[in-house]
This record gives sequence, structure tokens and C-alpha cells, in this order.
Amino acid sequence: MATPTPVRHAWRALTGLLIITALLFGVNALGVYAFGKSSWTPELALDLQGGTQIILQAKTPDGSAPTPDQMDQAASIIRQRVDASGVGETDITTQSGNQIVVQIPGPADDETRDRIASSAQMQLRAVLYTGAASNQFVGEDGNPTPYPTPDPTLEATPTAAPTDGSDITWITPALQAEFLAYDCADPANDPANAPADQPLITCEGNAAKYLLGPVELDGSSISDATFGLNTQNNQWAVNLVFDSAGTETFGEISQRLFVLTSPQNQFAFVLDGEVISAPSMNGVILDGKPQITGSFTQETAKVLADQLKYGALPLSFEVQSTNAISATLGSQQLQIGLIAGLIGLALVALYSLIVYRALGFVIIASLLVMGVLTYITLCILAWRMGFRLSLAGVAGLIVTIGFTADSFIVYFERIRDELRDGKSITGAVEDGWGRAKRTIYISKSINILAAVVLYILADATVKGFAFTLGLTTVIDILIFILFTHPVLQLLARTKFFGGGHPLSGLDPEALGAVYRGRAQFRTPVGATAAKGAAARRAGRSRGEAERRQTIAERKQAESAASSRSTTEGDD
Repeated sequence: MATPTPVRHAWRALTGLLIITALLFGVNALGVYAFGKSSWTPELALDLQGGTQIILQAKTPDGSAPTPDQMDQAASIIRQRVDASGVGETDITTQSGNQIVVQIPGPADDETRDRIASSAQMQLRAVLYTGAASNQFVGEDGNPTPYPTPDPTLEATPTAAPTDGSDITWITPALQAEFLAYDCADPANDPANAPADQPLITCEGNAAKYLLGPVELDGSSISDATFGLNTQNNQWAVNLVFDSAGTETFGEISQRLFVLTSPQNQFAFVLDGEVISAPSMNGVILDGKPQITGSFTQETAKVLADQLKYGALPLSFEVQSTNAISATLGSQQLQIGLIAGLIGLALVALYSLIVYRALGFVIIASLLVMGVLTYITLCILAWRMGFRLSLAGVAGLIVTIGFTADSFIVYFERIRDELRDGKSITGAVEDGWGRAKRTIYISKSINILAAVVLYILADATVKGFAFTLGLTTVIDILIFILFTHPVLQLLARTKFFGGGHPLSGLDPEALGAVYRGRAQFRTPVGATAAKGAAARRAGRSRGEAERRQTIAERKQAESAASSRSTTEGDD
């Protein structure tokens, strides 16, 4: 006899869940053993693990105090740098009017310290040469071959003194060989600390590689930078405003570059040694208000304007102190949170077993599977996204237990309602799922929407709560589809559950399954020898059914009973 279709679907769903779980564990194992960057325990945030506190002191050339706007912009740029390095849950604040306090989870490596402390002054350099962001060429065998390490005997001094920043005499044989062998992905390269009076080899991400002339203008010459929509071509653009000295210098540069051909007619904006934009000089600009256009969106134009504006600030930072900070309070709160979570799980399990009897074990198993998937997902996110579990995130995990229990109750009660309508247990499981899943999907979508809005609008201390709430809600939906419902489909076809055993939680008689229609009841029929017991069971079933009636159904039943009494009295 062929296997029923619901059974095949159930086994396919459970197999899919097993494959997903194996893939997640495989990905994390790859990060642990192959790359050495992951772990079998989730990374903890600053409030639970402790970390490093770095205090930066702002300095201005004339010794004056920086403005609040300057400090806020500096803190924003530092946060972007730290986030880009993969360190999550970082706390960055300003204090005393001229200090920025950076608190990082765990120990801070030298790369992170350098990223935080560098001043990030903007540099403007003329483009001498550009090419693909690669250090390989196609050899005679047709395979990519890396360019050789530059020969130290190559000539490194220009044959003639360069006349300006666009003079190609800057490109010596040694510099040309270094450019070809330059690897944009090599972290050992440090273009940010290159000399300002010498050419620079750097990249624009993975898009292009540049050979630039010496610095001709720096960020201190930019007095303002804004972004807006260019009405002529309907493209987003960044608008710069130079000071008087910068206006004069940029006017001379624009006259020189305008008559050159590509790529010598390009002018690169360099931040932290990386090219963020290298537009062509399309006209002579003498008013000190150039406009940078390109493939900008509103967001990228805003980011570039902020970077240029910050580069214009006469600020540099020096590290005042570096201290390790403990998480004694956070550890205690974590223990309390874990205890609260275990108590919540125990209460949910106890409630499930009391109300749903053996069916409660399905709830417990679903919560365990959900816990395993959530745990391994947090481990992977720590490796791939720098996510760290904070105390707020732990709270989000605990809150999800209640949301998950609500979904189980909706599903199981819908199954019981179908049984009270006189359906078989297998039919009740299928029809109950078809009706309950709509309610569950709507409820979960609202939870996810709330988590997304909270994550976008809340500050860093609440983002962990919103993230874990949204993550576990998605996993909850996955568990319902691939585990809870398939398991019930299989259990409904066993003798214990499908036969309606009193301890199964699906006993039709205990649930009042004598209910047949609107205010109509079937009269239980028992054997003559068990007439008294049958009457008592019928009474319990009828009482249960009556308690489940709606107000309208109860009034209709009372009206019918009254009509029968009146008829009997007339007789």
C-alpha cells in the first residue's frame, strides 16, 4: 500500500531540516578548523565579556577647543571604521568636550588601535596611471601569473625633476614595477602613512588600482561639503566648498587637468590612503566650488559628503590611555538572565505537559530544536558579521520563548477544535494546520516588523534585543514548518496518538467531541452493561462541549430547550 501523501511530506520536511542543521554545523566547523576565525561558542558583547577602553584626545593646530559638531562627526567616523573591521557592539561616546571614549569587546589588536587613532585627513592627488585591481597577468601558458617582486636595482629616481603633480616623469621603472606587483587585498600594505610629497600606489576597493601624484590639497582646505540632486542630469552629487587658499590652488589644478587626456585629467579624493572617488575634470573651476558626480545613490553621496567634511576638520587624535574593563556586573546579569530563561522553559514545559499531556513533548522537542539552530546561527554570525551577544540580546531570546509558546497553543487548540467538530485525528491535524498557520504567520510577521523597526530606530544598546528577537522569530517559523507540523503528521498515524489515548492529549471524548453542529449534540451510545459509566462520560463530554460554546450557540441551545419544554407542557 502506498505511503499517504502527508506522511511523505512530513519525512521530506524533517529531512530538509536535518540537511539545514548539518549545513549550519558544517559552515561553522569550516570557520573553526579551516579558517580559525569561528568558535563553538557565541561571541559576547562588552557588557558580558568586558573589553578594552581607549580614550582619544582631540588636538587642533591652534590649541583651541574643538566644536561639538566636530567631535560628533569624529565619533561617527570612528564608529564606521570599527564596524568595518568586524567588531560589533562597540560603545563610542564623547566626554569633556575634547575626548572620545571607545570601548571594544575583548582585547583590541594593533590593527583596531591604528584604525581608531588615525586622523583620516583627506588628501587630493592627481591621477598618473590607473588599471585593474589585480597583480597578475596572463602568461604564455594562458594561466594567470603574478607580477614578480620589483627588482631593487631598477631606477627609482626621476630622470628629470617633475614640474607638477601630473608630470609622468614621476613614474620611474621601479615605481612602475611596484605598481604592477601591488596587491590591493594585501593587509600589509599601508597607503595611509605614505609620504605626502611622493607618489602613492593605492586602490579604490576592488574596483581599480591607482598611481597618484604627490598631495596637492588636503582636507584642511575644504570648508564645507554637502550632497544633493543635480537637476541637469538628475543624479546625486557631492558639492565642495574650498577656503580662499584652496580655491586658488584648485583653480590652478583644474586649468592644468582640463586640457589633459584620461587618466591624467582625473583628480583623486583619498581618505585613509584609499581612493573614494576619482572624477574627471570636466571644466575649469575658479570659484572653489567643484561638484563630484558619478554613480552615487542618495546614501553613498551622503556618506562621501560626511567623509569630505570630516577630512576638512583640523583634528588629529592621540591616545591618552588604554585600559582593560571588566564585566563583573554583566556576568552576574548574564547568570540571572540564563536562570530566568531556564525557569521560563521549565514553566512552559510544565504547562505543556499538564494541559496537552503527551502532546506537550512535541512542544519541548520543538523548543530544543529551535535552541540548537539559534545557538549555531549565533556562532556563525559572530564569525561572518562580527555579531556579539549582549545582555539585551539575551533578553530577546528569553522573550521569544513566550512568543513560541503562543504559536503552539494556537496550533494545538485549533486541532482540538477540529476534533470537537467530529473530525478524525489525522483530519484534525491537517485541517488545524491549514487554519492555524495563517494566524501564526500574521503574528510572526508583526513580530519581525517590530524587530526591524526597533533595530533601525533604536540606539546600540537595544539593537541586540531587536536582532535576536527577529532572528529567533524567523527560526521559530522554520521550526513550525519543518518540525512541529511534520512530527504531528507522523504521530497522528500511531496507535497511541491516532487512537486518541487519554494521555495523548488528543482524546476526542475528553475534549467533548460529541459536538456535531450549531447547538446540536450527539447522544453517546454505550453497552447495556456499561450504561451508567457511559452516561457519566457523556455528561462530562457534554459539559466540556457546553463550555466550548459561543454565546450565540448557548442562546440557541437555551431557546431550543425552552421550545421543547413548552411543547411537552402543551402535550
